[in-house]
Amino acid sequence: MERSEILVTTTEHIPDHDYEIIGEVFGLTTQSKNVVKNIGAGFKNIVGGEIKAYTELLTEARDIAIDRLRQNAKDMGADAVVMMRFDSDSISADMETVAAYGTAVKFK
Repeated sequence: MERSEILVTTTEHIPDHDYEIIGEVFGLTTQSKNVVKNIGAGFKNIVGGEIKAYTELLTEARDIAIDRLRQNAKDMGADAVVMMRFDSDSISADMETVAAYGTAVKFK
């Protein structure tokens, strides 16, 4: 089974599927943008509006975290992940960490 074939859902139940719980799974990443993009973000902070460099950073971090969550689930022999959630935090002014976590399940 490919990682991308592992169903990831934020719901507790998957309709029309019975499954057993394997355990908790997670994917974690910490990302930072380069100095040039940080300077650009600093200027944008003065005038206001969306700071696209940071939106891109968080989008990239989210995608990596989900991919790692799927890999963790695959390594455990799971078919799906239920109750998936995200958590994020700033480590410093230019670094963000994103965690995707949930419960790995195996279809009966």
